[in-house]
Amino acid sequence: MYISRHMTKNPITISPAMFLPEARSLLNDYQFRHLPVVDDQGVLVGMLTDRDLRSAFPSSVLSDSERTLVYEKVEKTEVSEVMSTESISLTPDSTLDDALYLFDRDQVGALPVLEDGQVVGIFSIRDLTAAYKLSFGVGEKGAVLIGLDDDGSETILTRLVTLLEKEKIPFSRILRIPNEEDGSAIYIRVNTFKIAGVLEFLKDNGFSVRRFS
Repeated sequence: MYISRHMTKNPITISPAMFLPEARSLLNDYQFRHLPVVDDQGVLVGMLTDRDLRSAFPSSVLSDSERTLVYEKVEKTEVSEVMSTESISLTPDSTLDDALYLFDRDQVGALPVLEDGQVVGIFSIRDLTAAYKLSFGVGEKGAVLIGLDDDGSETILTRLVTLLEKEKIPFSRILRIPNEEDGSAIYIRVNTFKIAGVLEFLKDNGFSVRRFS
């Protein structure tokens, strides 16, 4: 669950001296929302977002003459004047959990990935969603998520895994999640088209099934 596996490698970067219309064309052409800004040595100096550009370009409520004046200024404005310079970053060895924490804390949509000060990737919220989808087996053929009551015993996971393996029931993920309000639960991702038989087997062996989907 490391960033290096899920990031976009070798992303397009721009110079702080690039003019804003050219930067906007790049965002539109490639349907990006974030562009790392690097100096001549490839070192990150900032991030430019579509929000930065929207703030710089004229508003639709302005008159034609006012819009023309703003456009004339924008055409001569460099990226360095509107980019964010206090950008946080990840490394290839950062985890998905690290990224999730930073996205939530700083309310950003993407993070540059740095190695020895050089931009080697970019990691977005969309990348994070895809990574967790892959990690938790969402959408896998025949995959069913089963929720079980957790009785709090120290051996419940061992007992559950042993039973599944003994019965040759294929499963790929297992999570134990504490919850003070609804009670702790165990979730298993089972890969089978015979879910009724699996549920019956679990109940017969003392497990209380909460739900499945």
